Amino acid sequence: MSTLFEFGAPRPLADRLRPKTLDEVVGQAHLLAEDAPLGRMVGAGKVTSVILWGPPGTGKTTISRLLAEKTKAAFEPLSAVFSGIADLRKIFEAAKQRHEMGRGTLLFVDEIHRFNRAQQDGFMPYVEDGTVVLVGATTENPSFELNAALLSRAQVLVLNRLDDTALEELLARAETEEGRSLPVDADARAALRAMADGDGRYILNIAEDILALPPEPILDTPALAKTVQQRMPLYDKSQDGHYNLISALHKSLRGSDTDAALYWFARMLAGGEDPRYIARRLVRFASEDIGLADPAALTQAIAAWEAYERLGSPEGELALVQCLIYLATAPKSNAAYMAEKAAKKVAQNTGSLMPPKHILNAPTRLMQELNYGAGYEYDHDAEESFSGQNYFPETMRRARFYNPGHRGFEREIAKRLKYWDGLRRDRANEDET
Repeated sequence: MSTLFEFGAPRPLADRLRPKTLDEVVGQAHLLAEDAPLGRMVGAGKVTSVILWGPPGTGKTTISRLLAEKTKAAFEPLSAVFSGIADLRKIFEAAKQRHEMGRGTLLFVDEIHRFNRAQQDGFMPYVEDGTVVLVGATTENPSFELNAALLSRAQVLVLNRLDDTALEELLARAETEEGRSLPVDADARAALRAMADGDGRYILNIAEDILALPPEPILDTPALAKTVQQRMPLYDKSQDGHYNLISALHKSLRGSDTDAALYWFARMLAGGEDPRYIARRLVRFASEDIGLADPAALTQAIAAWEAYERLGSPEGELALVQCLIYLATAPKSNAAYMAEKAAKKVAQNTGSLMPPKHILNAPTRLMQELNYGAGYEYDHDAEESFSGQNYFPETMRRARFYNPGHRGFEREIAKRLKYWDGLRRDRANEDET
């Protein structure tokens, strides 16, 4: 219950500007428009359980509270960080009583991914019988963090990171609320939006600090940077952001987009990623996506990794940049990668077939009597150092796993394979005649 003192207490700008209607929520029209998922629920007067997945400061808590108001449901907020089973039991008991009296309860669980699997299972009976409508909020990928049973009963809705237009709208509202303009020039204002990195709460908190400054002097970008501490980019090295950015880096390299690869590389370092992890991924890329189209790519990647190990940061990071540029501009081939996959599949399907006896060694008399090694032709003694013998199991048809591309050094390899295929056919024809 609010007290007399609370009404007179100062409230942060972000709290004073918290939207009072769903129409005031910025940046999430894809969910809140009349023909959008939440818009349709509100129009029908009935909200079903949902998981709101999105970055911080995009309106998850506000949307949940307004959904409860729109549907005249009791709003029960809960943080998975500070709450446990006892808190849930109290809420479920109160929700049961309301349910019996014909009123619904919207249970909002912030950071729902922090509840363990058993705790998440505890929601199931109350969600299924309609005791509560669950609205969970998470910044982490629900596919990895939430139970399959919970996901099957709640629709996952993705909130967008606030774009430049939405952030500018929040700045304008802050200026209207305070009755004055931010003492920044146009470039600094743009820099302020960039610093927010899509977080509405952050930009309002920073705007409140700047609005407390004198109206003069007007801050330019360098002055703003001195006044406001730079926000660290959103990046969790063990969670979704980590995998999203390394995926973006890998695919940019594969697409031979050097500049995009450099951008994602810089983003990962800015987020605190260990350069050794990136070095390992560059080595993998050299084999998976370049392979023998440029055999030097793997050498470059390993050399860059070793250089970083010797120099450390920040000096060694330039070696990784040099390698990244080399890999992005190298001819691409996944032929070795595809050959590995194809060979593994056939090996799994063919079981324990023995090699042909003529290519087995015979170190014992018994093995000699069983004709191990009999008929083997030493390729160096054959014409053109190529015997053309069969090296596959005798009951298995010859297979082709490696199909070189027509870029870089693989063009030369393709010529060699074609040449040996021709010799193999000639040897086979000679044996038949």
